[in-house]
Amino acid sequence: MIALTHDPIDHAALTECVRSPNCGAVATFLGTVRELTGDAVTVALDYEAYPGMAEKKLAEIEADVRARWPVGEVAMVHRLGRLGVGEISVVVAVSCPHRADAFEACRHAIDRLKELVPIWKRDNRADGTAHWVERP
Repeated sequence: MIALTHDPIDHAALTECVRSPNCGAVATFLGTVRELTGDAVTVALDYEAYPGMAEKKLAEIEADVRARWPVGEVAMVHRLGRLGVGEISVVVAVSCPHRADAFEACRHAIDRLKELVPIWKRDNRADGTAHWVERP
């Protein structure tokens, strides 16, 4: 399952969605809006995307994960719009027969998502300034 959404992400439902009787491990990554970036106080992040290309890249990442690890299911969901501190911006959940593969596949998926998927974020700070954050 891959998706972009403006709605809050139900990470528990996504975790359940990837569970499988053939898999003994589920690894889940939650990305949340943090309050501090260095010394700067963040009040909100704005996420924007190029949806068609973002969904295509998410599908490519899913296919890559499935080719590298014995994955049961994969879920990758990224939220768009304005998110406040503490809100979930992205969830990646992966099930595999064993924990080492689940951890590795989940980490690979979130790392590739951050590198490849055309989603941008603007950091809105407590001092009233805002700037677009460069990709890693």
